[in-house]
Order: sequence, then structure tokens, then C-alpha cells
Amino acid sequence: MGESSRPGCRLYIDESGDHVMDGVIPLLGPRSRKEGKQMKWITRSHVHMDRVACPWLIKRFIDSEAEFLFVPKSRVDEVAKQEGAIPFDAPGVELGHHDEKCSFEAIVERYQLTEKALLRLARIVNAADTGRFDRDPIAAGLEAIAVGYSLRFPDDTANFEHQFAVYDALYAWCRLEVAKAGR
Repeated sequence: MGESSRPGCRLYIDESGDHVMDGVIPLLGPRSRKEGKQMKWITRSHVHMDRVACPWLIKRFIDSEAEFLFVPKSRVDEVAKQEGAIPFDAPGVELGHHDEKCSFEAIVERYQLTEKALLRLARIVNAADTGRFDRDPIAAGLEAIAVGYSLRFPDDTANFEHQFAVYDALYAWCRLEVAKAGR
């Protein structure tokens, strides 16, 4: 039995040769909090792929107590300044789309998150968010799930909170895939 790269999780090979994980995905925050304060983030309202994946990423790997604001696209800059919030997935912001990278990838890079399973998830999110489903076979399914959640939960906060379980499960699958590749 070998330890995984994540605290609280063990990875082992069962009798059939399959990799099995034991444990839960731990919340890592608040490692990036400013002066011990809860981080505040802001993005466009009417969340979809990147604007759900990014809060999941932030809560799980940057600041477990982060607060999120959702405002009309035209007000992101104004409210970000008023609230001292970090803008993401909005036009012209550092943590937005650049070249072929989506906001999720911008946050991964900015906060130097290098875990292989997380990078695998970033490729899936990119393909789904940019509509380039040919780049990853899972992307179309993730997009379908995101649309379904948007229909079920039109409130932005409720939407992303309900979808966190999807990203937890997909991240667990990515961890398993990375472990299998390391055989």
C-alpha cells in the first residue's frame, strides 16, 4: 500500500490490480489568505463552467473560507475595487481567459498548483469551457452536467454549491487516472 500525494488519502492496489483510494479530499485553505483574512472573489453573474470550476478550485486549494460575489459583467471592475475582491473569469482580468487557457488554468498557474490530477482536471475544464470537446472525451459530459445544474439552480451561489460534488468526484477520478498512469 502506498501513500498518495494528498494528506488523509491512501492509494493502494487491490487483489485485481486496480488502484483504490481511501479517504476524502481534504480542504487545504487558508494557505493563500491575505493577512489571515478571508479572500473575496468576484465574477460575472449567471455562472457556468469556469465560474463554477474556479470557486471549487479556490475553496479546495486556496482558501476554504473564500467569499464569492456575482455581478453583471459591466460591474465586475467597479465592484471589485469597492469590495477589494479578486476578479476572475471576466474580460480583461489577470485570472481570465488568455490565449487558449481558461480562467481555471489561470488560477492554477497563478497559485502554482502543480498536482498532476489537478492539471488533468484543468484540461477537462478547458475543453468544456471553450467548447473544444474534441480535446478531451469527458468535456462534453461536463458541459451537459453544467447546463443541467444551471437549469435546476438558477441562483449562482446555489448552482456552484450543488456542483461542488461533481468536481469533487471528477477530481477523485483524475487522481485515480494519474495513479494508474504511474504503474
